Amino acid sequence: MHCYFYVANSIQIIIVRNEINSYNISYFRFMDGIKFIDLFAGIGGFHEALKKFDSECVFASEIDEDAALVYAKNHNIIPKGDIKKIDEKDIPSFDLLCAGFPCQPFSKGGMQVGFEDKTRGTLFFDICRILKYHKPKYLFLENVANLLTHDEGRTYKVICEELENLGYILPKKPLQLSPHFLGVPVLRPRVYIPGVRKDLTNKKNLDFDELTKENKSITKNISIYSIIDKTRKSNSYYISEYEKRVLDMWNEFYLNIDLKVIGFPIWFDEFKGRCDFSHLPKWKQGFILKNRDLYRRNKTFIDSWILKYSNLDWVVNTHRKFEWQAGKDCKNIYDCLIQFRPSGVRAKRPDKFSTLVAMNHPQIVGKYKRRLTPNETKRLQSIPEDFELHQKDSIALKQLGNGVNVKVLQKIMEEFMV
Repeated sequence: MHCYFYVANSIQIIIVRNEINSYNISYFRFMDGIKFIDLFAGIGGFHEALKKFDSECVFASEIDEDAALVYAKNHNIIPKGDIKKIDEKDIPSFDLLCAGFPCQPFSKGGMQVGFEDKTRGTLFFDICRILKYHKPKYLFLENVANLLTHDEGRTYKVICEELENLGYILPKKPLQLSPHFLGVPVLRPRVYIPGVRKDLTNKKNLDFDELTKENKSITKNISIYSIIDKTRKSNSYYISEYEKRVLDMWNEFYLNIDLKVIGFPIWFDEFKGRCDFSHLPKWKQGFILKNRDLYRRNKTFIDSWILKYSNLDWVVNTHRKFEWQAGKDCKNIYDCLIQFRPSGVRAKRPDKFSTLVAMNHPQIVGKYKRRLTPNETKRLQSIPEDFELHQKDSIALKQLGNGVNVKVLQKIMEEFMV
């Protein structure tokens, strides 16, 4: 297999062409020995997904050198560099184009400038020029779910119009899917836009409604512990003494106040606040009032708690805030998934991890008082155990955060092949 892949938090588009002269086929089947290319390849999520099928990757492209090295090690292909500098005529003929084009122009974590981003936002049009020249049978793109709403939906509309003008049919409505729908314990919604070249079918669009229906027998039993190693890890993964003190502090707070389901963020600095806040937004006024009321009801305990923890003078400002998002499902903070976030220390149910982002705030498994290892994070992307990650954890985690989920890709592909 030979291909180029960029793993991004993104939308995935499959477009399929079949060498069948009939115009009455109701579904599509990948041909034996399908050839594909992997653009913006990252470490190779698309490539891993296609290993399940009879396929050959004939071209790969990835501008990030670290990702390209990992790709080459695992797939025995050295990706080419910047796709903008590659002539489409120099790309071998192929049947399927895979591309997780850079998501930053559309992501909530980026500037959301979309096609106004002259360096990254226009990379979609490099995909188009390759499609226009090669006219492949299938297409499969990937990007973040926020692509659907970016610029009030106009960006997504432009993408669909461009692909339709190139001769492909797309789903009648966007296909958005998260790995947790398939039993993988991570919330990672992405948009997938399958399609097929128009001359191969009499369909006007594709229907994937069944794929996006939640199977509650699967989703209700999801647990993060299914991907967690029970053996002792390197000390670098475990929380620091400072972090443990902060968590012990908030755990004691939660166990002793008169609320077990807290529907608002706890703001320590508002407990004894007396300042006028009428100029603030209504939602913020509501949170302030609830914090001051909580303090009045629990004054005896909270005053002793404040004294015990030295008025929280040693605590980083953002950690003087606390968010309990576990309802009644957890008895204490160490039963939860925990994050140290700019909005505060957050405790959540241990059913699924928050969406992976390339530069996110690592989630802590309270039961083990440590963060996820790269190998555990790899399982959240449904990547095989024998896949070799980058030697540096920080780089490996970033690459995984930029990745596509292999199981989701395969599931969508199977919808075309059955």
